[in-house]
Amino acid sequence: MQKTQEARRRRALFAAAWAIATLTLGACGGGGSGGFSGFLPVATTPAPAAATPQTKLAISATADYPGSFGSVGAYEQLTGTISGELDPKDPKNAIIQDLELAPVNARGMVEYSADFVMLKPKDMSKANGVLRYDAPNRGNILTMPNLAANPSDAEYFERGYVWMFSAWQGDVPKSTPQRLTVTVPVAKNKDGSSITGPYATELIASAATPSIALPGGVFNGSMIPYAPASMDNTQPGFQLTQRVNETDPRIAIAPSDWKFANCDAAANPFPGTADPARVCLKGGFQPNQLYELQYVAKDPKVMGVGLAALRDTISFFRSAAADAAGTPNPLAGKIAHTIGQGTSQSGNAVKTFLHLGFNQRLDGGKVFDGIFAHVAARQTNINTRFAVPGGGGGLRTDHRAFGQTAPRGLAADYVDAVSGRSGGVMKRCTATATCPRFFLGLSGTEFWQLQGSPVLTDANGFADLVQPDNARIYYYGSTQHGGGTGGLATGINFNPAATVYPAGSMVDFADTFRALFMDMEDWVVKNTAPPASQVPKVADGTLVRPSQLLFPTIAGLSWPPAGGTPAAIPAFSYLARYNGFPLLDYGPQYRPEDESGIPTVVPPSYMGKDYAILVPQVDPGTGLTKAGIRSVDVQAPLGTSLEFNYVATPGIVDLANLTGSFIPFHKTEAARTAAGDTRPSIESLYGTQAGYLSAVTSAANSLVAQRFLLQRDADRRIQRAQANPVLP
Repeated sequence: MQKTQEARRRRALFAAAWAIATLTLGACGGGGSGGFSGFLPVATTPAPAAATPQTKLAISATADYPGSFGSVGAYEQLTGTISGELDPKDPKNAIIQDLELAPVNARGMVEYSADFVMLKPKDMSKANGVLRYDAPNRGNILTMPNLAANPSDAEYFERGYVWMFSAWQGDVPKSTPQRLTVTVPVAKNKDGSSITGPYATELIASAATPSIALPGGVFNGSMIPYAPASMDNTQPGFQLTQRVNETDPRIAIAPSDWKFANCDAAANPFPGTADPARVCLKGGFQPNQLYELQYVAKDPKVMGVGLAALRDTISFFRSAAADAAGTPNPLAGKIAHTIGQGTSQSGNAVKTFLHLGFNQRLDGGKVFDGIFAHVAARQTNINTRFAVPGGGGGLRTDHRAFGQTAPRGLAADYVDAVSGRSGGVMKRCTATATCPRFFLGLSGTEFWQLQGSPVLTDANGFADLVQPDNARIYYYGSTQHGGGTGGLATGINFNPAATVYPAGSMVDFADTFRALFMDMEDWVVKNTAPPASQVPKVADGTLVRPSQLLFPTIAGLSWPPAGGTPAAIPAFSYLARYNGFPLLDYGPQYRPEDESGIPTVVPPSYMGKDYAILVPQVDPGTGLTKAGIRSVDVQAPLGTSLEFNYVATPGIVDLANLTGSFIPFHKTEAARTAAGDTRPSIESLYGTQAGYLSAVTSAANSLVAQRFLLQRDADRRIQRAQANPVLP
């Protein structure tokens, strides 16, 4: 009996102690399991909750934006920075190369800071609930509205958009106040020492010069370079070569004839003054040579942090009430939809953002409801060790640059028969149900110089791809990468020393882009389906091998060079020059399907396989392309706008970089016949100025009906045709 009573007493003590321990834990907001010391439970200290990444907003300037816009009224411009943190242990950040090697703060977080500029209605009750984000191109705001030059941009303000630009590229220098930069960490070995690895770049001289600044390259040259691990260029992994054309053998230059140094021909000749950011060459760099530099670099930036910074910045402005310090979000409660846009390099970046899974917010929702990748055929190299986000590619420049291994195909189940890999740009967002409505816009340059056709066909170019339901692809027919003059020849430049044919284009896509952006808004906000994709196709013969093009005879024309009297344009002779698309190997630690990882074979090795490159077929009568969105200047043309041009430098076999050509029609039938030009004359097409105006009006009205042109832009195009007569 005594033993039974003692057991009961001990059980009662145990129950009381357990109740006290449980209440204590509950009062502290803790949780966990109790332990025992004898019969009494001992509450353990609960593990600290995982820290939540913090975002802090700093607005450095607020200024009135000129003008007042319909019922929305006045706008203002905010300039500032977003400082944020990334949790290196969060699975949503796991894809970021070298994030685990980035320094962390006392909270265990990786830090970043990004510049931004915002245009917003002063009265946010007048905003339409759409946040439009435009990605800077190498730190530059390409799409900052200029109402004096582009009065139709007022449409965005009148609709009540919030317009935002924020930095994503971590190697942009703050060379001007207008350039947007993001500060990302440098990866280090666990012991704090520098990480090193192979790096390669091309050095192109526009004129003879003793030295060239790193990082080099036509597109990447103004970025912050990676420093060499050693100034001793005789070590393994250091080499400078030269050649004339891309396919020529590389000729090594003796290490004694080049140095990491700054020099000039007079006061500081070779070998110059040691400088890790420049290369000095004995005898100087020549403009008719292509130089390739290889070296061992150190201290790679964790560039992928820039994509996460973009994800979290848009998420903050979309849904947060205030930052971690209590600073109010100026857009709080006013944003219902977000649309992201990038042009050229930054268009490649927003596509990479989507491909790598960053359109999933940390809370699982979508960052962007819609994405428009404009004149953007490829992806951006931002998530490798020693990444080069500012690189690009022409026929002979950066031909082996990063940005060429990630899939072109959009569909989640895309199959790449050349590499044997599967999975397209939308594979990750499909798995997480975070795919946006997606537009891809392509100029003709994307086919000729930037390997664009694999987004439309299988890897061997035999069949058209079926695109995802949430995607539209729009090809701007007969255009060059940078757009054109839109019916006026004042932007065409004939410099026979630079290009074989007059450089530029009269076919513009700026007004097409405006209309398509409104179509995207309607799709995102109203669920109104946009026009069907407008692309050339293998099935109907509008997308063909370059050797299958059927150009007319173009002859007997002249054009005034800049500052000179008219000079004869060479008779057009088509040469099948285009940028190929080889399968490349950067080594076993590189993940080509993600354009991520650690490249160890730099420059990469060629794997003996190539993707098919196809180009839009042309009308044999006019030389203008058959497919795509055919703008006013294609439907009512005054000449042939070619999507390519040729370099005129003797000995160089090359396309002029990202540049097309405009070759006018003869004005009269008599002149056309005398020259032997098989294209129509302006006179035969329209008869009189009234006929030309009628053709422009018909084309503009048709494009408005198809939702490829806004009415205000149609009116402007018609007025321009009235004000600039082409015939009596």
